[in-house]
Amino acid sequence: MNDNPTPVTDKRASRLPDIRQIDAGAIAGWLRAGWRDFRRGGLASLFYGACFATGGWLMHLVFSKAYALFAGLTTGFLLIGPFLALGLYDLSRQIERGETARLAPTLAAWRPNLANLGLFAAVLAVVLLVWARASIIVFALFFTGGLPTFADVVRTVLTFEQADFALVYFAVGGFFAIFVFAISVIAVPLMLDRQTDAISAAIASLIACGRNPGPMLLWALCIVLLVGIGFATLFVGLIVTMPLIGHATWHAYRAVVANDRDSP
Repeated sequence: MNDNPTPVTDKRASRLPDIRQIDAGAIAGWLRAGWRDFRRGGLASLFYGACFATGGWLMHLVFSKAYALFAGLTTGFLLIGPFLALGLYDLSRQIERGETARLAPTLAAWRPNLANLGLFAAVLAVVLLVWARASIIVFALFFTGGLPTFADVVRTVLTFEQADFALVYFAVGGFFAIFVFAISVIAVPLMLDRQTDAISAAIASLIACGRNPGPMLLWALCIVLLVGIGFATLFVGLIVTMPLIGHATWHAYRAVVANDRDSP
């Protein structure tokens, strides 16, 4: 008889979670809960909002002469935002546990699942770089006399001087945004909360979108609207809108992903 006990392997990290079906009305609840977390997070939440705003100002300062690249990197907020909001998810988790919201622990929230979060961040970074390159190519195709300024782009879009440019640019950008949203809408909170591997988290996110196409599409539009408000205010609005999105995303994750104790 073998006296050595058979090791028990915890497969929770690689098991796909159960995904709930939700209705579109749940989104208002996520936003209300996100606003409550934002208020309770206080300076810690504002810190992350200020980081987003500062990033926007720095990109504007560095790339203001190359608007095509600046536009691609700025809209890239929508692509890498799920990873950058990791600290906000951790703040919401602290509040959910009844703890005092503290900034310091959130700065190292990635450590317990470093390999998978790092892999996912690398994927998002590659997508951002590809999109930035695609943005420059689209500008170059339609503005043959040289890359345009911001005023040139606004004029051509508002006057329909190059309606095909706007159509192509937003179609290409929309493809990248939909792809990233589909694989990340609940992926990063899931990896943070349950130490899930990156592939399982991305698949779970795809399943969530597949089971709730209408609510997830509406949630994506809400995110675009809130980020757009931040851009329209010269990035100042991001100080509030980005923490709101981050905290609300945590509650979206909680609503969509069933607890382990609820699973059969």
